[in-house]
Amino acid sequence: MGAQLRVYKRRIRSVTATKKITKAMEMIAASRVVKAQRKVAASTPYATELTRAVTAVGTGSNTKHPLTTEPETATRSAVLLLTSDRGLAGAFNSNAIKAAEQLTERLEAAGKEVDTYIVGRRGLAHYNFRERKVVESWSGFTDEPSYADAKNVAVPLIEAIEKETAEGGVDEIHIVYTEFISMMTQTAIDSRLLPLSLEEVAEESSAKGEILPLFDFEPSAEDVLDALLPRYVESRIYNAMLQSAASKHAATRRAMKSATDNAGDLINSLSRLANAARQAEITQEISEIVGGTAALADATAGSDK
Repeated sequence: MGAQLRVYKRRIRSVTATKKITKAMEMIAASRVVKAQRKVAASTPYATELTRAVTAVGTGSNTKHPLTTEPETATRSAVLLLTSDRGLAGAFNSNAIKAAEQLTERLEAAGKEVDTYIVGRRGLAHYNFRERKVVESWSGFTDEPSYADAKNVAVPLIEAIEKETAEGGVDEIHIVYTEFISMMTQTAIDSRLLPLSLEEVAEESSAKGEILPLFDFEPSAEDVLDALLPRYVESRIYNAMLQSAASKHAATRRAMKSATDNAGDLINSLSRLANAARQAEITQEISEIVGGTAALADATAGSDK
């Protein structure tokens, strides 16, 4: 019994130490998700207004530009997948990877070649393990992405959309990331960055009762679109990276809270087992004392006779 009690106590100490770690990680994730939410709220209006400006320029001119012009036959697509550098976030990374794989299957079923770009070590490890080709990858900043990081990611994508497909370019760019909806809800989605669907943006603005502004182009609409192209891609990628970071921290907080609660339940269960083992040990000792006393009393009575 004594050995069993020591095993229970050792396991309780181990689980208690784990509970302290998961509780600390939960508190850290909770503080980070608040900061990430603020950054998402600050970047979203800029990305929205820039999209509206690009839409207004595209609808107000007849210029053919990779930012707004649909290719006649798209043969090559780029997919940018946003994951995290670290785990311990539940199904956060697996959901994003699954969404990217489903998008890739749809594009390949449509007869398109797919070039994959990945942000985050988790996504890169998944593709490397399965020996899938990755054109370019980035890591080390997924928890707190900056606009400079978004610019670095956007550079090869912009170069690819500006090239001819025969020279290794792409006809369209898609992005897969986890949209932050609330502290309890984060959804992995895919969205087409380029070319921008003018009809969808116009319909969305009409549904909201918004009117697209009118612009005068100086020196030309094509020059304006050339200037807006990198800004548009960078802002959209930056907003997606911020949403992905906020979603990751929320998922980590939820996972660590669950781990903390499970550790507490396990400690309570082990404590009950330890108490039962200690009670059994005490009962056995009392039984041995009573038995020894009875045997001694019998021996004394026999000697008196």
